[in-house]
Amino acid sequence: MNRNSLIYLSLVLLVSCVPQRILDETKEKQKNCETELSALKKTAQDNENKLAELRERAIRDKKSIDNLCSDTTVNGNHTRNLTAKYDKLNDLNVQLMDRLSKLISGTEKDNAKLSGDLQLTTEQLLKKQDELKLLEIQLNKQKLDLEFLSAELSKREARVNELEAILKKKDQATADLLAKLRAALIGFENKGLTITQKNGKVYVSMDESLLFASGKTNVEAKGVEALKKVAVVMQENADINIMVEGHTDDVPMHGAGDIKDNWDLSVMRATSVTKILLSSANIDAKRITSAGRGEFFPLDNAKTAEARKKNRRTEIILTPKLDELLKVLGSN
Repeated sequence: MNRNSLIYLSLVLLVSCVPQRILDETKEKQKNCETELSALKKTAQDNENKLAELRERAIRDKKSIDNLCSDTTVNGNHTRNLTAKYDKLNDLNVQLMDRLSKLISGTEKDNAKLSGDLQLTTEQLLKKQDELKLLEIQLNKQKLDLEFLSAELSKREARVNELEAILKKKDQATADLLAKLRAALIGFENKGLTITQKNGKVYVSMDESLLFASGKTNVEAKGVEALKKVAVVMQENADINIMVEGHTDDVPMHGAGDIKDNWDLSVMRATSVTKILLSSANIDAKRITSAGRGEFFPLDNAKTAEARKKNRRTEIILTPKLDELLKVLGSN
């Protein structure tokens, strides 16, 4: 394999890994070099042919010199001229070969630089692809988390809506109960009896003057009449829980019989009211709780007769059952 073939093969190997545009430019340069080299080869061949012709002519001239000594000067000058032309052509050939070598060297450097740039670009691209894959994995994870949170939010919204519906239903039941009690006790309200609604409950508060004589636990006739009307409303509203609380003032009792102090008095009064409620209507006793509060939950903390009278009371606290609400809360 000659030198030109090796140069061509090196160019092919160098350009095999560069981008198409650089490869096309390099191929164009190579084509130009090949064209120029071909021209040089043709010129060199022509020179060699001429040289061969000159050599043959020199031989003939030498023979002519031997035969024609008179023409020695002319033939000598002619030979020198031809030799000078040959030298010029030879120098030109050397210059062209050097130029070709430089072109090939420059192309190799360009190819090496392009190859390095291509490798760096490839590494950067692979790094970006890895980063993109990582981001894609993170994005998919966040998407799954978001879908899970969205589903949980939908469930919570459904539960909140359900709770709101139950609370609205409870509030409506409380309002209805309040209206029924006021209608049933219209002749007693503000006459030792008050009906109020707070914290989702209905409070029927009865003064001592309506229910009991001082220090006694037996309910008087007017109080029994009012309690019977309350009992009827309770019977008609079976989904209502009932708390009966007895309250006294802060004046201590020092009894010697069954009632020894304010605790005993408040408990026994609450029990008396409870028994009347149960005997006046068909009410499940499990719905009622009786409790004595003594003097520890006064309505008025003043130490006056009016305040103490206000504190001596029995309260019937009616609360709509929260079974549905508790069921929803338990499911959460």
